[in-house]
Amino acid sequence: MIWTTLILAGLVTFFTRFSMIALLKKNHFSPRIRVVLSYVPSAVFPAIIFPAVFLNSTGQLIFLDNPKVLAALVAVLVGYLTESVIATILSGLTVLWLLIFFI
Repeated sequence: MIWTTLILAGLVTFFTRFSMIALLKKNHFSPRIRVVLSYVPSAVFPAIIFPAVFLNSTGQLIFLDNPKVLAALVAVLVGYLTESVIATILSGLTVLWLLIFFI
């Protein structure tokens, strides 16, 4: 029973995601819709990152004494200057780990 439930849940998840991919691969969207959809990743990314960086475990907004804020600022600066995803990730993680473990 448990395996059946897991397999069915996996199939439902797969087909709901696959259906959207199959629809988006067809070129039946107007150029205006394509332009609007191109902004979706830029709009969603801050909504995912903001709570992880600026909110603590209780949901309070904190800026002072928060190493994630400085690490995020360094990552944004490195990303802007280098335009390298790997350099951005490594710089942000390095600064975060240094602040957490050594300061």
